[in-house]
Amino acid sequence: MRTFARRVGFYVLTAWVALTVNFFLPRLVPGDPVATAIAQASHAGLCNARCVGAIQAQFGLHSNTPVLVQYLQYWGNLLHGDLGESWFLGNQPVARLLGEYLPWTLGLLGIATLLSVVLGTLLGVVLGWLRGSSLDWMLPAATFFQAIPYFFLALVLLMVFGTGLHWFPIGQGYDIYGTTPGPNLPFLAGVVDHGALPAATIVLASVAGWILGMRNMMVITMDEDFVLVARAKGLRSARVVWYAARNALLPTIANFALAISLVVAGQLLVEIVFSYPGVGYLLFQAVLSNDYPLVQGIFVVITLVVLFANLIADGVYVLVDPRARQEA
Repeated sequence: MRTFARRVGFYVLTAWVALTVNFFLPRLVPGDPVATAIAQASHAGLCNARCVGAIQAQFGLHSNTPVLVQYLQYWGNLLHGDLGESWFLGNQPVARLLGEYLPWTLGLLGIATLLSVVLGTLLGVVLGWLRGSSLDWMLPAATFFQAIPYFFLALVLLMVFGTGLHWFPIGQGYDIYGTTPGPNLPFLAGVVDHGALPAATIVLASVAGWILGMRNMMVITMDEDFVLVARAKGLRSARVVWYAARNALLPTIANFALAISLVVAGQLLVEIVFSYPGVGYLLFQAVLSNDYPLVQGIFVVITLVVLFANLIADGVYVLVDPRARQEA
């Protein structure tokens, strides 16, 4: 329990550092976000003196307000779920926009990551058990796809299976015309159809790591004494493979915490390529529009999601491996 508490404390400290960087970022980068917002509003003929004051208040950047007070106000807003308001989407609250876009990202991320981990682990077990067989071609093939950047692989799949063969839609998250969002079969079928290529991109680009890690651990584990004893006792091959795979699985769980951040970063690019209605596509729009409150809000959410996923992976590892629970 103490080990898990230390890990939680580490992630809390990491979250505090990341969110503090998020506070200082618009104050340290070249340019002035307030001036940018005022220029955009003035170009539309909408910004007077009260408008300038409102924009400064939104950022908490009044010149007569100490930085420490601004920092405390920033944390107060975060604790109340107030992430500011987006400019280019009709002054909507950032929290509301993230509530609309985040489920799409989490759904795609969860399904694609689960497919990648399960498929990579199973293939790694098979390749480790049957090492030297004709199936070894799978490893260099998977490594080839992992070497391709996410966005380039997404473009290739889009051109081949979307615009070329017309097997899958080329954008959006569902059929905008002809379907009503909700728990109905046409809408769900459209979601699966539109999410097939983005999910395939993520799986192809990330499965090699799981295959390679599991295969290498299976090769090492197959030479362990307990596996040799199981074979000598005449146990069925399936039972021996299960014993070996169960022990070789621990590094895979540990590596999940390292891989999730890379998968999240890659998915953001995939969403941009496919115009998928997730946080990545929203971030792309926010950057193009210089929407600083929305960019900051997305950074907060991505940071917390990645840290939470890593915390879960660490917790599972502590529960599975008794050695991780030993006190230092």
